[in-house]
Amino acid sequence: MTDALFESQLDGLELVNRGKVRDIYALDDAHLLIVTSDRLSAFDVVLPQPIPGKGEVLTRVSNFWFQRTGQLVPNHLVARPLEQAVPDPEARAILGDRAIVVRRLHPLPVEAIARGYLIGSGWKDYQRSGGVCGIPLPAGLRQADRLPEPIFTPSTKAAVGDHDENVSFAHIADLIGAELAGRIRDLTLRIYAEAADYALTRGIIIADTKFEFGLDDDGTLHLIDEALTPDSSRFWPADQYQPGQSPPSFDKQFVRDYLETLDWDKTPPGPTLPDDIITRTAEKYAEAERRLLGD
Repeated sequence: MTDALFESQLDGLELVNRGKVRDIYALDDAHLLIVTSDRLSAFDVVLPQPIPGKGEVLTRVSNFWFQRTGQLVPNHLVARPLEQAVPDPEARAILGDRAIVVRRLHPLPVEAIARGYLIGSGWKDYQRSGGVCGIPLPAGLRQADRLPEPIFTPSTKAAVGDHDENVSFAHIADLIGAELAGRIRDLTLRIYAEAADYALTRGIIIADTKFEFGLDDDGTLHLIDEALTPDSSRFWPADQYQPGQSPPSFDKQFVRDYLETLDWDKTPPGPTLPDDIITRTAEKYAEAERRLLGD
């Protein structure tokens, strides 16, 4: 594992965007370099300390899922070695496994979320309305109950420091067109279902997850950004799952739970994390990777 990396600095490359977690550099008209830092975003606020090894875990786990889902949808990965993008060996050593070369695509302004269990904002919505994001659900469901079938609950993409907003499918259809919105919904639910089945064989329940998609110049839909990581998903240990309560997790929900105990209004700047929370969070990310990818 390399040292923790809060923010990358790559001489000679144009920084296109520094997001909540990822730093994106331009390579040429057709390719980008994505560096997944060790920053952690909770409640859409970037916290001031990195989680050691987190970016490498996210990159390796995403690449694993991109390979597994390639038969369902194209993705942004390209077969271009990192040495061509970052010829300096010292710079590559700092990056470790955090950097990938990807195809330059046109991102869609949608967070494509699949929910298989009633938890998080979905549980709060259900308690208020009896449904999630306008989708009615049976009465009497408990926190963390498995839903009768997975549901698609999109949100808008927020800028750094702003909060994503849950929206209806109709809103997304108005935003990007009904046909494209339908393809994204169907792909999101299919990828989630297949990934959830696989993860269960590795002792992990994927309670929910979010995807991002982009289009190439021909209008072909691609899976981009990250896929089924501890940052973009809720991972629960299957052997500790019990409906009626929030299960333990292998993801940043552990940090969210800690932050909920603080007197913090969930606006920047984020609070400083104790060393033991940082260490235990890093261990949870590493355990998720170990279970999913094997030793």
